[in-house]
Amino acid sequence: MARVFKIRTKKVGLPPGTLVHVGEERTEPVRITILDYDQDQLQEFCVTSIDQCLDFKAKPSTTWMDVVGVHRPEVIEKIGDCFNIHPLVLEDILNTEQRPKMEDYDDYVFIVLRMLASVETAGDDEEIRSEQVSLIVGRSFVVSFQETEGDVFDSVRDRIRKSKGKIRRKGADYLAYALIDAIVDNYFLILEGVGEDLEALEDELVTKPTSDTSQQIHDMKRDMIFLRKSVWPLREVISRLSRGESEIFEESTAIYLRDVYDHTVQVIEAIETFRDILSGMLEIYLSSISNRMNEVMKVLTIIATIFIPLTLVAGIYGMNFEYMPELRWRWGYPAVLLFMLVAGLVMLLYFRRKGWL
Repeated sequence: MARVFKIRTKKVGLPPGTLVHVGEERTEPVRITILDYDQDQLQEFCVTSIDQCLDFKAKPSTTWMDVVGVHRPEVIEKIGDCFNIHPLVLEDILNTEQRPKMEDYDDYVFIVLRMLASVETAGDDEEIRSEQVSLIVGRSFVVSFQETEGDVFDSVRDRIRKSKGKIRRKGADYLAYALIDAIVDNYFLILEGVGEDLEALEDELVTKPTSDTSQQIHDMKRDMIFLRKSVWPLREVISRLSRGESEIFEESTAIYLRDVYDHTVQVIEAIETFRDILSGMLEIYLSSISNRMNEVMKVLTIIATIFIPLTLVAGIYGMNFEYMPELRWRWGYPAVLLFMLVAGLVMLLYFRRKGWL
């Protein structure tokens, strides 16, 4: 949380529309690829100059321009000039801490989503990372902005290259739907991994909880809050698109968007279910620790109770008076030991009969 507010301070005092990258510092070059297609032809190549994008702006075919890397404001500004994108939209693209949202600018629709990925850390653990994906959807083009290499759009690229399904016969709105659907479908893979970790944590909690169990529960609760923040606003975004609030998206595509909306609701319900389970697990863990402590205290109390009369006898016969009964009795020592043993056994049998042992 502190890191989020720290990087946001870069924009304090700057006028609206100022292009400043807000996010992790990166040095790799920006990579731009274009897929231009219709039902009969396909072109795919990497862009070496932003001016090449102008050739595809007015073409009747569908153009997908994929920009990987938003850490260079001058490149984003040139792309914005090429497609007449509002400076506030460019500002939001450069600010990688945006929540999912949708804005209609008549000539194009601006959509922000969170793409999730499960990555391995140094300790062979896995953590969920979020990357901002921004989409500019026009009547014949889609411009996608990603932070880093690696995405969930390979299936969409494969469908375009091999002309699978309807994607080559549809327009830019259907391409935008396909990209959104790929991101939402990946949520299910993330939640599947979370569910497996949750089952393993439940087994550990039931069999032998340790001090690390509590930390794991808190870590997973934090992940659920992170997932909820990334997914929950997307519900309203897709709902607005499916209701036909933008003329960019045709009614035929809105049907598919309603299916994505159902998937988003399922993801949100799964996240809420996992949160409830984790809350219950934390209560079970605290109850388990409390019960174990009670068992330990019960054993210690029983041991102390058994030794109280034995300590009393030993204390009486440990007094240094010269004249005491049985002090010079030959069988006094064995008799006292026998009495103490019998007293201890009687108390043990009594506790066992009461069910305290």
